[in-house]
Amino acid sequence: MTDSTSRHTDLSRAADAAALVETSGLTMSYGDVRALDGLDMTLRPGRIIGLLGENGCGKTTLLKVLAGVLSGYSGDVRIAGHTPGPESKALVSFLPDTSFLPDSARVTYCLGLYDDFFADFQPEKARDLIGFFGLSETSRLKEMSKGMREKVQIALAMSRDARVFLLDEPISGVDPAARDLIVDGIVRNLSEDALLLISTHLVHDLEPILDAAVLMRHGRVLLQGDADDLRQHHSASLDQIFKETYR
Repeated sequence: MTDSTSRHTDLSRAADAAALVETSGLTMSYGDVRALDGLDMTLRPGRIIGLLGENGCGKTTLLKVLAGVLSGYSGDVRIAGHTPGPESKALVSFLPDTSFLPDSARVTYCLGLYDDFFADFQPEKARDLIGFFGLSETSRLKEMSKGMREKVQIALAMSRDARVFLLDEPISGVDPAARDLIVDGIVRNLSEDALLLISTHLVHDLEPILDAAVLMRHGRVLLQGDADDLRQHHSASLDQIFKETYR
């Protein structure tokens, strides 16, 4: 079986699998500002999905709700059948768009921190990624560039045995030369039956790995579908569709 045939078979199985993430009428407001506005979405396992949209469209709010770190919403949210809470958090690995590790810590400390905190953390996988990124486990975070710190956080987040991975703008603070390496690291040990949802506006850099895309605007799903179907329907790349949609 060729790689392309195998990939097609995997996607077909994913289409038949039960949804891992479901939202129905999901609404979230900050005062008078509605960040999510009746958002409906169904995402299945075995897929890498780009969550695309302009700043302020609700991407980060959606990821935080799915990760179980933001409450106060209305509507229905399910992660593998669970409402956001302890059961769903055990299945989800969330990488926020801001640094969450202490500046003075060494990489070895961060590895131990994750190992203590997450029962599904796989230290050897994390060490493999740290080495893949060309980082030293003895380095302190405060001695690293923003891009190097981002690599540490990605290595930690992607080394949990999670069913759902939520990455919020994982390559936004990284110079273009390092983006390909980071993208390769993100998918390096990704389980075939996991769901990876990546928020980004750098569509060109992530398009080669995306199986599907969800485009958001004003807290709603504007456009979604399989990557190949979208490209064929619009006779354009996902990057071109993105730029045309938000022009």
